[in-house]
Parts: sequence; C-alpha cells; structure tokens
Amino acid sequence: MLVDEVRQAVAGGTALARSLGLDVDDVVVLQNSNKLALRLLPCDVMARVAPAAQHVAEFEIDLAQRLTANGSPVAALEPRVEPRVYQRDGFAITFWTYYASTTADEVPPADYARALGRLHAGMRELDVRAPHFMERVEQARLVVSCPERSPALSDADRDLLVRTLRNVSRAIGERGAAEQLLHGEPHPGNLLPTTDDGLRFIDLETFCRGPVEFDLAHAPEAVGDHYPGVDRDLLRECRLLVLAIVTAWRWDRDDQLPNGTELGTQWLGQIREAFE
Repeated sequence: MLVDEVRQAVAGGTALARSLGLDVDDVVVLQNSNKLALRLLPCDVMARVAPAAQHVAEFEIDLAQRLTANGSPVAALEPRVEPRVYQRDGFAITFWTYYASTTADEVPPADYARALGRLHAGMRELDVRAPHFMERVEQARLVVSCPERSPALSDADRDLLVRTLRNVSRAIGERGAAEQLLHGEPHPGNLLPTTDDGLRFIDLETFCRGPVEFDLAHAPEAVGDHYPGVDRDLLRECRLLVLAIVTAWRWDRDDQLPNGTELGTQWLGQIREAFE
C-alpha cells in the first residue's frame, strides 16, 4: 500500500479494534504489500487490513477455522472477537492471534517439510471449492502478453515468459499428477516459526488446487529432499513455472514491490539459464 493508504488503513483498523473492545494504544506495521499486517498493542492482536475491493478474506477465515479444528499448523483467528470479515472505511479487516516468533534465521528444511506435510494432510480432509493453480498461470500470462499491462518488458523477454508459462504448464498438465487443496504460496515469508506453538503457516488467501509439488516449488530447494513421495521431475517443472509466474508479476505496471524491477530482471536471467 502507498503511504496515504497505510495511514488510512491503520486508522481504520485501530478504530474498529477499539469499537470491538480491544485495548489499542499503539500499532506496529509488520508487513506492507497488497495488504497490511498490524500488531495491535497492548491487546497483542494481529489485524490484517486490505482494500475491500481486493480481499477474499471470507474464504480465508472459513479455511483457517476448518484447518485449526483438525489440528493443522496454521495461524488461528483471534478468539476475543467474532471470526468474520469486518468492513470499515473502504477496507476489509480480520483479526488473528499474534504469535511471538523465534530469532532463528532459517527454518531447518526437515522441519519445514514436516509442517508442510501436516498442512497438506489437513487440507486433504476438507471438501472445499478452490481455484485451480492453472488460473494463476493464466493471470500471469495476461500480464506479460499485454504490452499495456507490462510496458517495461522487452519483446524478447515478453516472448520468453509467454513461452515458458505456456510450455511448462502444458508439460505439468500432461503428467496427470494427483491434485489436492494447497496453500498456494507456502514460501518462507508465509511460514511463522513461533516461540511456543511451533511452525504456523499464514496468508491462506492464496489457496488453490494442484499437485503438492506446486506448493513445494515455493519452498527452499532443500525442503523437497525431506518431503516424502516427491516427483522430482514434476517439482523441477513446478519451480520453473512458479519462477515464471512471480517474474511476470514483477513486470506488472501496478506492481508496488520496491525492488520489483531488479528482481524481475534477475529472475528473467534464471529462466534463460534453465533453457540453456
């Protein structure tokens, strides 16, 4: 979010929390991307604030409740307020349990794989409608195939991304791998190593359906070495596909990541190397 949006989101989230009986004297911005993650103090609650037009929080709340109930390693909703999406000042606001995190620089790959395996096992118990992961491929393709959406992308790089998204997604589909409900983006930024509650996955709004290798493609490479039953060739293809997807997003004219162009250029180089 931009500075003015952040200010408005913080004000809206604070006012709403107080109206619900939460004690809020201070707010710490934990994360700022397409939505804000706020730590409210001294009540010690995490609020997530997103523009109302963009949120899919109802699905996330329902999924979080179901996964918490079956013991899956996900962040829980805040029990002191009603578990629902609140609307205020043009924002969608949800309240979550705040977890103190450890100071460890990196989660051991074996622990990461076990946590993701537990999450996948919990998700297999749920009967939930979810978008297919190929819809994400199509969204990325629309960005890079339209010069108006990605004006800074050169013709050669545009062609590289379009071909990669098309050919790799086709190869993955032709494998006919088993599919299930997935987190969608279980990268390290969405894995919280808590001090008292173990590893917890957050940001469930990215959930989708596909092979587990698509989820593993978002994790550090060593995690796949500890996840049982992985199809190595499929995982390699999924890693390339995920790289092409996130590269496409970095060239979107509306991308607000501060170093997005730098990352997009770096990742284009990695995609080229994959075909050499």
